[in-house]
Amino acid sequence: MGLLDLFWLFLIIASLQPVFQQRLLESMRQRMIARIEQKRNSRVILLVHRQETMNLLGFPVFRFIDINDSEEVLRAIQLTGADMPIDLILHTPGGLVLAASQIARALKRHPGKVTVFVPHYAMSGGTLIALAADEIVMTPNAVLGPLDPQLGQYPAPSLLKVMQEKPVAEIDDQTLILADMGEKALRQIQSLIVELLESKMPKDKAREVATMLTDGRWTHDYPITPEAAQQIGLNVSTEMPDEILHLMALYPQPMRRQPTVEYLPEPKGRIPGKRSEFQPSRG
Repeated sequence: MGLLDLFWLFLIIASLQPVFQQRLLESMRQRMIARIEQKRNSRVILLVHRQETMNLLGFPVFRFIDINDSEEVLRAIQLTGADMPIDLILHTPGGLVLAASQIARALKRHPGKVTVFVPHYAMSGGTLIALAADEIVMTPNAVLGPLDPQLGQYPAPSLLKVMQEKPVAEIDDQTLILADMGEKALRQIQSLIVELLESKMPKDKAREVATMLTDGRWTHDYPITPEAAQQIGLNVSTEMPDEILHLMALYPQPMRRQPTVEYLPEPKGRIPGKRSEFQPSRG
């Protein structure tokens, strides 16, 4: 075999290696999902959004909850028996209200117990979906987020505040239109939150939570910790199963040329809390 043949063989192997790695990773995910389903006797559904990088140009593509996600989650729920619990693992910055509301309503209608697991974060539309669960399980450092509607680059509560503080004659037509849309959006999202929560708490309390999450007292990226969520009145636990964290490690962020976080992936010293049968995986 000549040097040219070796060169072409190297190129073929190098081009196929990412495919083999991806297939291996997918197989590991499927085995872990099956293991969790068997252990918990539940249907496991994952809604995981990572920042992806295009193969050729290398610029980032931010993923979010869209209609395709809602179609897939609804299909998974439809394939689940009425008495079968659902475990939904969320890792998302949010997305379309329409898609998130479809998922949330479908989860609320499911007769079996619905548990939402938030290993890291479920902001905006992710929080809306979490409100439909019978129980929200978060790691101690995981966060949820506010649900104030965003109209382009403007939060709806901020647009309404402009209407309150300035005479109408001094406000341009576009701002007036956006404020009108913002008022409708606020009313709609608050009504949906109450719909999701009224079976879990008194209706007055549900309205209070809906107002708190949407009235603009926080910025849209404000982190709501497990302790804050419990104080609000949500049924939040921090007893995150080790299997869920191990499964999330099988959804690594696409590799960049220069890693931003590095460490030796093995335990060091005595780790407080329960012992895990799983070893950390390299992300």
